[in-house]
Amino acid sequence: MRTALLQSSGRPGSVAENLKVLDEAAGRAAAAGAGLLITPEMFLTGYAIGDGIARLAEPADGDSADAVAEIASRHGLALAYGYPERDGETVYNSAQLISADGTRQANYRKTHLFGCFERDHFTPGERQVVQAELNGLRVGILICYDVEFPENVRAHALAGTDLLVVPTAQMHPFQFVAESMIPVRAFENQMYVAYVNRAGREGEFEFIGLSALAGPDGVARARAGRGEELVFADTDPAFLAAAREANPYLQDRRPGLYGSLV
Repeated sequence: MRTALLQSSGRPGSVAENLKVLDEAAGRAAAAGAGLLITPEMFLTGYAIGDGIARLAEPADGDSADAVAEIASRHGLALAYGYPERDGETVYNSAQLISADGTRQANYRKTHLFGCFERDHFTPGERQVVQAELNGLRVGILICYDVEFPENVRAHALAGTDLLVVPTAQMHPFQFVAESMIPVRAFENQMYVAYVNRAGREGEFEFIGLSALAGPDGVARARAGRGEELVFADTDPAFLAAAREANPYLQDRRPGLYGSLV
């Protein structure tokens, strides 16, 4: 499956403008043969928008979800996007996967919040593994800081995730995560990892870009630069199966020794 990574900070504070950016990118991705387009963390509203997070937060099945579903079905490709999710009085940092026919497939709430900014504005989610079947692949979702905890990615590996979708808002000076950690996560867990970042300065944050899709061999199939960009890479189930056959990490585990980790 050809996968498109939309590296963009969109238009912080404007859902309507970000939907336009998403629509344009979806058209380009579909024309290039992509079956899935992934946006960064909090793409729908912007990340560093302070109290605007609570004001713009919507339910997982709200008006904006309907608008994204319409874009997905009109262009004929699945969309994974980051947004602030409202559930009653609670706001989560979430990412949702919508299929090419506009059906809501999976919704994930970030479990590990980074820094005071996120802890001031969000409640952490409690479900570690969220998955959906898409074009012959089992797709899982984490968000940014979540992927830096090896336990999270290993849980996905043990649950059979083939492609781990990671909308992110990675900022300076932590570029080593995109450059080094993401390929290692893909290799040690025998999966594809799509890490899709924001780009440029937003409020107090400087986002580093460097979005990547890494394969189970630890090689980045696509790598963006520091600016706004749409990049593509293919996820190949046959290559994934061969890599899993050749790499014994998951088979050679000894869980009985790991009790002290929890």
